Amino acid sequence: MSTQTPEITELEAQEVRLPLPHFTYDDAWTLGGLLVGLARERRAPVAIDIRRGAQQLFHCALPGSSADNDAWIDRKRRVVERYGESSFLVGARFRAKGTTFEQSSRLAPDRYAAHGGSFPIAVEGAGVIGSVTVSGLPQAEDHAMVVEALERLLGDLP
Repeated sequence: MSTQTPEITELEAQEVRLPLPHFTYDDAWTLGGLLVGLARERRAPVAIDIRRGAQQLFHCALPGSSADNDAWIDRKRRVVERYGESSFLVGARFRAKGTTFEQSSRLAPDRYAAHGGSFPIAVEGAGVIGSVTVSGLPQAEDHAMVVEALERLLGDLP
C-alpha cells in the first residue's frame, strides 16, 4: 500500500477504472470483509463504512479506532455525496488551486472534510450510488486501503 500522496491525474484515473458492474447487499458485505481483512493484516486502527444512498450497508470499528473516526467518516462521506468524487481528489483539487477545501468550499468544516478515505461507489450505467469510507490512518493510507479493496472486489465480481 502506497503512503505517498497521489497526483490528481492518478486519483482521477482510479475513479475511471473502478466502477463496478453491480453493487448488491452481498457485494457490500464482501467489500466490507475485504477492508476488515486488510486492516487486520496491517493492525490498522480503523473504522469502515459502506453506504448505498442514505442506507448504511456495512460498518465496522476495529481495535484502536474511536467515535472520532465515525465523525471523520461522516464528514468525508458528505464530500463524496456532494461532489461525486473521492474526498481525497476533492481536497487535492482545492490544494492545486493554491487554497484549501476549508478556506474555499464555503462548507462547514464540522460537517465536511476533503481528506482521503472516502471513495464513491459507482456502478456502470448508473453513476455514483454510494460510498465506501475508511478512517483511522493518515489520509493517503485511508484512501489507498479503499482503492485496494475496490480493485480486489472488481477482480472478483462476475
